[in-house]
Amino acid sequence: MKILLLGVGMQGRAAMYDLAQRDEVTEIIAGDWDIKALREHVAERGYGRKVRCEQLNAAVPENLDWLIGQGADVIINLLPTQFVNSVATAAVQHRIHLAFTSYITPELIAMAGEAKTKGITILPEFGLDPGIDLVMLGHAVRSLDRVEDILCYGAGFPDEDAANNPIKYKISWTFDGVLKSYRRAGRIIQEGKVVDIGDTEMFSPKNMHLVNIPGIGSLEAYPNGDVLPYADLLGIEHASLRNLGRYAARWPGHCAFWNTIVDLHLLDGDPVMVDGQPVNPQHFMAAALAPHLQYADDERDVTLVRVEVRGQKNGEKKHLVYQMVDKRDLETGFMSMNRTVGFTVSIGALMIGSGQISKRGLLSPVNDIPFDRFVQELAARNIKITKETTRSAPP
Repeated sequence: MKILLLGVGMQGRAAMYDLAQRDEVTEIIAGDWDIKALREHVAERGYGRKVRCEQLNAAVPENLDWLIGQGADVIINLLPTQFVNSVATAAVQHRIHLAFTSYITPELIAMAGEAKTKGITILPEFGLDPGIDLVMLGHAVRSLDRVEDILCYGAGFPDEDAANNPIKYKISWTFDGVLKSYRRAGRIIQEGKVVDIGDTEMFSPKNMHLVNIPGIGSLEAYPNGDVLPYADLLGIEHASLRNLGRYAARWPGHCAFWNTIVDLHLLDGDPVMVDGQPVNPQHFMAAALAPHLQYADDERDVTLVRVEVRGQKNGEKKHLVYQMVDKRDLETGFMSMNRTVGFTVSIGALMIGSGQISKRGLLSPVNDIPFDRFVQELAARNIKITKETTRSAPP
């Protein structure tokens, strides 16, 4: 099996590591803008001839098309989100399967029919969150006859020993992306009513709650985007749900800090003039804070995915809890965020390439991933999903 890996940053390096361990993978073509850093990393890891390094400027259509035309069986796209549509378009044109971690776009939906006609599988939203959470969610919902409450949590934060700065947070993802997500509007269902959350309100005390995670402790949870499309994807009528929420989680104090920052307009996207120069407040915050929010070599990050579903099975009320808690692997050096994103999308590509996923067209992790097999593949990489079923009590 030949895999084309586009983008070899933090998550891409973890995906490359995972692919390099698999006997069924005969060649990895790795494309990245920083070819020097890519070659140095490949040499340092000792991947040898299994990895071929190519310089990629994804903003040049001819360069992207040339690389995708190299004849891979599956593409893993870990480039920035602005290249999702162009990579998918080229993949369909060249009849190559595709897996990536970003959200579905309207353009992807529009090309779903062509992909299916050409026998191509496109697997989006297949990382940590979205990704692992959606696989859990789909399986939990299918396990019940009727669903009443769905609460999903996804998080990346420092292990308690590493949470040693004033905001108890360090960077395991693109910090610009984190700050953009902190100004995202959302929607939830609360006590049977749809609640719209403005892009400046996600950290408001009225939108935050505490969740206790065994082995971790109490975390603050705040809304993470619009959940109504997931109800549609699950085939659940909005009106039948009492609660539906998708949340990120951090150590206590996070919401109060960022709520103040938002109220002070320090995450606004419109430039302000400073000494005659336009300065984007959000970019300034990212640049000013990032050097002080880095992990030391011996510090661990934590990733969390938790799905709680309440409903009925055979007339009995049930409460299902699926959970994954993972920490940095100090032996390989990969952060847990790298592992749970990079390894997951690698598993998706391998399952497509080996025929374990045979459905064609635009897929969803909610409905189209064989749950037991996926759990086994994660466990083989020391990423464990637990499942607990109890009689339900009201949330």
